Amino acid sequence: PQDIPLDILFEDNDLVVLSKAPGMVVHPAPGNPDGTLVNALLHHCKGKLSGIGGVERPGIVHRLDKDTSGCLVVAKSDAAHQSLVTQFSERSTMEKLYLAVTQGIPKPEKDTVFTHIGRHPVNRQKMAVVNPPGGKTAITDYEILATDAATLTALVLCHLHTGRTHQIRVHMHHKGAPLVGDPIYGKPSKTSELTGRLMLHAWRLSFNHPITGKRHSFEAPVPEEFRHWTSTIILPDKRQP
Repeated sequence: PQDIPLDILFEDNDLVVLSKAPGMVVHPAPGNPDGTLVNALLHHCKGKLSGIGGVERPGIVHRLDKDTSGCLVVAKSDAAHQSLVTQFSERSTMEKLYLAVTQGIPKPEKDTVFTHIGRHPVNRQKMAVVNPPGGKTAITDYEILATDAATLTALVLCHLHTGRTHQIRVHMHHKGAPLVGDPIYGKPSKTSELTGRLMLHAWRLSFNHPITGKRHSFEAPVPEEFRHWTSTIILPDKRQP
């Protein structure tokens, strides 16, 4: 356990929903033995976390990349953990919406990207679009919300139907518009230097409460780095499907 500040959006006896800061690793791994979200949660929850994920991943139902910010749900009980895992895998009740800023403007303005994603055949640190039967099915709906002609960038709303590693990053790269600040799939630019981070934010997370069955929808506040693109638009209302 480590006393690391957390931005809690909701908490009860069964789960915690929080807004993860960019730069925070979710759980200990080689190169990141401590200072992770799990270390912070062990302190905050006084050890009361689901044990299904093992000693290094207590309560962890899903992950966000280190440099991605936003909504993440953690299970405090085993019953909650099992229900949330089922919702994530079946995708019928779990909804994940992300805000991304792309270098380049995806075409068309609104589309569904349906590919297979697997390990890059040469660079094992990267994921890539691969030909079936290789990899796993990956589906992303996206819609451009705003563009900036001066920097040739776009604010894109992404709706994940699957949860593959680096899915949005790979799919936007596949569309010829990698995410601003992406050290793996992107390219250095003046915009990247200005934002100083990967421009991907898990904005909204909706699911049925694993114990009560009540529908919940949570939004992680939009980071300041996104304000340049969000200041001139109204984000989609949370009541909309």
